[in-house]
Amino acid sequence: MKIIRLGITALITVFCIASCGQVASSTQGSPLSADDEEKLRAFKTELWGKAYDEQDTVLLSKLLHENFLLVDDNGDTYSKADEIEYISNYPPSYSTFEYEIDRIQIFDNGTAVVFGKGIMKGEDADGVYITTYKSSNTLIKVDGDWQAINSHVSGVKEERIQDAPSY
Repeated sequence: MKIIRLGITALITVFCIASCGQVASSTQGSPLSADDEEKLRAFKTELWGKAYDEQDTVLLSKLLHENFLLVDDNGDTYSKADEIEYISNYPPSYSTFEYEIDRIQIFDNGTAVVFGKGIMKGEDADGVYITTYKSSNTLIKVDGDWQAINSHVSGVKEERIQDAPSY
């Protein structure tokens, strides 16, 4: 009986290893290229902001992976569908937005992490404000294009500017 159990255990182990290998290879990123860092910079400093600024759901859909998950500064989570619905219904309240990249790490498996600071400037009923936050974003390369699969936002700070010109 021990031989059969060991045989079944070995068979299950081999099946699990083979299955994990199939999952890993089917989700592996595309080969890296010399201009990946430049593409990632444009992704974070231009394209992602543009999608929100212009409420461009088509662009945002291309930028976010199907399994995208955002964790905001309150610990709430949002999916790709949530983000697309949000930008469809809510135009930006800020006047200007920029993203400063502090660090980009690109890994051989087609994964990258981009860390930086978002800066939003605007004016509302309470006056002129500047809102800053930190974010880390995990991106994977799929069919030659980078897509965000995870984003984490923290350290949101709002500063009110007295007697400031409008933005």
